[in-house]
This record gives sequence, C-alpha cells and structure tokens, in this order.
Amino acid sequence: MTGRRFTLRIEPLARTVEVAGDASLLEAASQAGIRLPSSCRNGTCRACLCRLSSGEVRYRIEWPGLAADEKADGWILPCVAVAASDVTIEQPAASEETAAARRVNSRGF
Repeated sequence: MTGRRFTLRIEPLARTVEVAGDASLLEAASQAGIRLPSSCRNGTCRACLCRLSSGEVRYRIEWPGLAADEKADGWILPCVAVAASDVTIEQPAASEETAAARRVNSRGF
C-alpha cells in the first residue's frame, strides 16, 4: 500500500470519505460505513456500475467489464477502480450502513 491519499465524494448522498493507498472506491466507501451496490467485487457483474462525475481512476484489472463507449461516457466499476486523484461519483443507490446491516464475519461454526 502506498502513502497516497485522495478523497471520494459520493453523490447524491453528499458524503466525502478518504481513499488511502490502493484501496478500491468500494472498499473506501465500505470502511467509512457507506454501502454501494456490489456483488462480484472483481469487475465482471456490473452491479456497482456508477458514473464518475469528476477526477480520475485507474483499474486493478487490465480491462474491467465496461465497453469502450461506457468508459468514454464516464461509467466506472468502483469495485476495481482505484482513485488516481480526488474523485466524485454519482451512485443514487448509495446508503449509510447501520450497525444491523454491517456484515459479520463467520468463525466457521
């Protein structure tokens, strides 16, 4: 992990969170208690698809599940997108996580 730090603004929720190092936008939001739609977390299912309003991202994988015209129109997959600057995304389905909605890791029994 690098020492870079950027901000992620999530609209229309009007929340700004820190993105540290090589965390994906989805991971940064989750760490801040914000739930974004997601499923596969590897850039193929497109459940997290949202629009990048400002800033730049790079991807953890060579070519995420986006068509060239979708990328050109500003669509991104936050599960595999890493901030390359301060960014703002439009994700109407974003929500604040409640204590009851947070995932509980199983201990295997």
